[in-house]
Amino acid sequence: MASGRKPAIVRKLSRDWAAGYAASEVAHGASELELLDQAGKVLRISLDQIKWVCYLRELASAAADPQNPEKLLQKRFRSRPRTAGLWVRLELVDHDVIEGIVANDVSLVRGAGLLLTPPDTRSNTQRIFVPHQAIEVLEVVARVGGAEKRRGTAAATEQPSLFAGDEDAELESDDSAEL
Repeated sequence: MASGRKPAIVRKLSRDWAAGYAASEVAHGASELELLDQAGKVLRISLDQIKWVCYLRELASAAADPQNPEKLLQKRFRSRPRTAGLWVRLELVDHDVIEGIVANDVSLVRGAGLLLTPPDTRSNTQRIFVPHQAIEVLEVVARVGGAEKRRGTAAATEQPSLFAGDEDAELESDDSAEL
C-alpha cells in the first residue's frame, strides 16, 4: 500500500461511486487504482471503469449528497483562468464535458491519465484525475501564463532605430555644441 493517500471519490462510468483514500499519483502503466475505503478494505478498481477520481479537502461532506458527492457544481470556467498551465476541455466517453488546468509538460502524454485543477478551486474538490480511457476528445482551449519570460527576452535585444538619419543627427548636434 502506497503512503501519501488522500481523501477521494472515485466515479465510475456506470455512475456508481466509491469514497475512500487513494494514492496521490497513479503510476505510469498502471491498469487499476487502489482505494482504501472507509471500512478499511482495499478496493482495486480497473482504470477502464473509472470516469474520474476527485481528490477532496475532506471526505466527511461527500456522503451528504449521494447524487453529487464530488460537489462539482461548476465544470466549466466562467472567464479566462489565472492559474498558469494549459486550459483544456475534455469530452468524456459518456459525453460529459469538463474543463480544467493541466501542467504544460510531458505528463500530458505520459502516465495513466490527466491530473487537472477544476474551475472552482474553492469547492471540496481540489484536483481531478481522468484516465486516458475515459477521454473521448481533448481540446486545448488556451495556454495561460508564461508571458513574463517572453517579455524579458524581447527587452534584452537592442531595438533598431526608426529613422536612418538619427545617428547622423546626433553626431552633428554634438559637433555644434563644441563650437
